[in-house]
Parts: sequence; C-alpha cells; structure tokens
Amino acid sequence: MSEDLVLRCVLMLCCALLSVSASNWLYLAKLSSVGSIRDEETCERLRGLIQRQVQICKRSVEVMDAVRRGAQLAIDECQFQFRNRRWNCSTLETMPVFGKVVTQGTREAAFVYAISAASVAFAVTRACSSGELEKCGCDHNVHGVSPEGFQWSGCSDNIAYGVAFSQSFVDVRERGKGQSSSRALMNLHNNEAGRKAILSHMRVECKCHGVSGSCEVKTCWKAMPPFRKVGNIIKEKFDGATEVEQRKVGSTKVLVPRNSQFKPHTDEDLVYLEPSPDFCDHDPRTPGMLGTVGRQCNRTSKAIDGCELMCCGRGFQTQEVEVVDRCSCKFHWCCYVKCKQCRKMVEIHTCR
Repeated sequence: MSEDLVLRCVLMLCCALLSVSASNWLYLAKLSSVGSIRDEETCERLRGLIQRQVQICKRSVEVMDAVRRGAQLAIDECQFQFRNRRWNCSTLETMPVFGKVVTQGTREAAFVYAISAASVAFAVTRACSSGELEKCGCDHNVHGVSPEGFQWSGCSDNIAYGVAFSQSFVDVRERGKGQSSSRALMNLHNNEAGRKAILSHMRVECKCHGVSGSCEVKTCWKAMPPFRKVGNIIKEKFDGATEVEQRKVGSTKVLVPRNSQFKPHTDEDLVYLEPSPDFCDHDPRTPGMLGTVGRQCNRTSKAIDGCELMCCGRGFQTQEVEVVDRCSCKFHWCCYVKCKQCRKMVEIHTCR
C-alpha cells in the first residue's frame, strides 16, 4: 500500500471520528431515564457529550433541559421531512442516533447538522421567552416606536441568545484548535445555515388595542417562525444543496463548488462533500443503513415516495387492511362532539 493511500485512509478515519463526536450530543433525546438536568453532577453522567460540552453544561446547567428538548425537536423534524424518502431519519439506541449515515459527508448529514443547530437555537430561545431561564429573558433591545408607526412591546424572542448558545454548544468540536478539515468546515457551514433559517425568517406579530376592537394603538413584537417552517426551509436547502471541495485561498482553507460552472453557495445554502448512497439495501456493517424492505410506498406516485423509486425496482406487495376512522361527527350543545366509528378496507403497498 502506497504512503499516499495510507495518508488518505488516515484522513478519512479522522474525519469520521470528528463527525461522530460532533453529533453524539443528539443522544440527549434518548436519555429518558435522566430527570431534569439541574446540577453539575448530572452533566458528568450525560452520555454523548464531549468534555468541552460537559463544561458548558456545568456553567449553564439550567439551559440543558432546553438543549435536550432541542435534540428531540431535531429528530422529530428530520423524521417528518424525510418520511417519504428512502432514508427516513430512523434512529438507533446507540450513538450516533442516526448511525453512520451522519459520519459521511453527504447531503443527509448536511441536513442533520443544520436542523440540529437550528433546533438548539429555537429551544433555548423559547425557554428564554417563557421565563424558564434566569440568564436570559425577552429581547429588550426591541423597544420604542417602529418606522411603521407601531409600538414595540410584549416579549420579543431573544434569538440572539439562542443562536449564541447554539454556536458555543453545537459547534464546539469543530471550532477546536486545528480542526480545519473539509468535514469540519462542512459541519460549521451547515450549522450556521440552520440557524440562519430562523434568523432570516423572524416575523412581526401584533395586537390591536382600542374601543370595540379598533386598532387605535398597535403593539408588536418579534417572534420566531414555527419550527415546522424552519424544517421546510432547511429541507428546500437540502434539495438544492451544493457539492463542494476544499481549496486553499491564500492562507485560508475554504469550501468551493466542485463543479466550477455552479454559482458559489451562500451562507444560507447547505453543502456536502460526497454523493449519497442509494439507501436501497440494509447494510449490517453500516448502522443506520436500514434499506427499504417493508417500507410503505405510494403505488400511484412517480416521486421518491412512489413504489418504483422507494422499492428500488424490487417490486412491492399489496394487502387489504381494515381501517377504523371517526365519521359522521356532530356538535352537541353544549359542548362536545360525538362521532361514529366507520370501518373501511384500504390497500397498503409495501416494498419487497
């Protein structure tokens, strides 16, 4: 084996180890046996954290319940957005929770990193606004009268605090000294793109005050978009992600499009380093690569959820099952809804 090949293998192993360590914190969502994270001793027992994340946990222990909610939010949103794709964000009871899929520099890994960074920023910001945390509250920098003439009031979401905490906690592994590999740059870029999906879509919510509901006075505040919208935005970025490679510009290592004919990616776009596998077959050597055998598919669809694509050309089987639905619902005064139960036979198609 040549020295060049050995060096490439070592670099690939280092990148894999980096990415595994960087995403293991999502295992917080699996720690149902751990109650509320309220003391420094609990931080030491949390699986999935690297030492610098443990130190952050000890300094900001009151924030960690929000971080754990963020981990669950990321997993739930990933599974919703990918529910009709061959890889559907199935989780394992081991680390990393998505298996080795996230250790490869694919667009799926790009999505996982973006949605995870966004979810921590979202969950911590929501905890600030709800008064759960002593370290932060509403964003008091938003005050006075706006150029549009309404009064800033209410509780504006303190997104600056949530983003800053996400950067310090989620990015800590990649921001370590000497971490300038292409995979570290990819992770950092996608983490920031995930947070920008919130920052770029902050909205103004208002309430009118006046006689009989008139809007003589209008007070407004800044609010985050619903996390489902954030997930939709990041999924759109996944669909249009750019394949990149590392180049040295002066003394700085940067990521540039692999195809020079493509326009440069923006800070809000997702980037990836290598093509995705087809996810068709179960690979016992690759945890998380479950294949599509037994997955439900849509017989009439030509998209990725259709049986032809979902089943990778292996064909599908059809069976009739009985489904019980609520029907003939009526509102009764006052105040409940009463429904009947209707049974019907439906066809279910599953991949061979």
